[in-house]
Amino acid sequence: MKLTSSLFYIFILFLGSCDDHKSMQKADHATAEPQVEQLPKPEPLSEAFKAYWYQGEAEITSYKLEQARYGEIRKGNAVLVFVTEPFLKSEQVKADQASSKNMSVLKLNATKNFNTGIYPYSIMQSVFYPVANNQHALKIACSVQEWCGQVYTQLNNRTDFEVRSHSYFEGEADEEFSLNKGILENQLWTQLRINPKSLPTGNVDIIPAFEFLRLRHIPFKAYSASAELTQNQYKLTYPELNRTLQITFNPQFPFDIVSWEETFISGQGEKAKELTTKATRIETIKSDYWNKNTNADSGLRESLRLP
Repeated sequence: MKLTSSLFYIFILFLGSCDDHKSMQKADHATAEPQVEQLPKPEPLSEAFKAYWYQGEAEITSYKLEQARYGEIRKGNAVLVFVTEPFLKSEQVKADQASSKNMSVLKLNATKNFNTGIYPYSIMQSVFYPVANNQHALKIACSVQEWCGQVYTQLNNRTDFEVRSHSYFEGEADEEFSLNKGILENQLWTQLRINPKSLPTGNVDIIPAFEFLRLRHIPFKAYSASAELTQNQYKLTYPELNRTLQITFNPQFPFDIVSWEETFISGQGEKAKELTTKATRIETIKSDYWNKNTNADSGLRESLRLP
């Protein structure tokens, strides 16, 4: 789940590496290298960053959740799990072995659990973002489960954004399509943790959070937004979507997320109304949670005040 301190500098050395070159045959049988995306220089990592994120532990934070769904507010819980991992850019998976091909990413697993009447919702979004902070997320995945069925969407950052989506809804079903590369709302949460000052501001086009797109069943594309950054808050406003997202964070390293609010139209017909989803921090721990899977380890969950 992490880079050992002895291998850290090897990974940093190769953060700017590109995919292996593949020959491309032309009509005259001459060969040429494919175009390689030109990336900005990696941002240097501070000693504080290395000490916090490369010690073999994840940061786990629990939140009290008030989730807008079907025109009402539902009580539940949310969890943000941030951890550094070695990542294989070509295969787009976590690396099991140390290698010069690995990239160091800050991974976010964000979960929500709440009930709508008799049946439960479970939502998870995963983001794999290079700590070099010089390109878009390498991979994003989102799954939503409830008693009616489930949906799953995955984006892979290759030449374009390659998207695959599966749904039990008619009109969505199984889809594969490409998008031009652009700002992904999902990646902004990890970008904030690395350097809030690097967040985009002003009038920008952003692909909204996968969770929002799937729950609202709206086209998967970039939408115009305005982005504002203050000392401890980051706010996105999407006029076309009648939606705002505001993230409140600690202005000092490690820039931990204190709370967030998301306002949008929830429900349909007479039940449609503007509501605000809210998440407020409960507790934060550092843990190698992947090794804490016995019944005796359940006390750690209690320390997060999770059911």
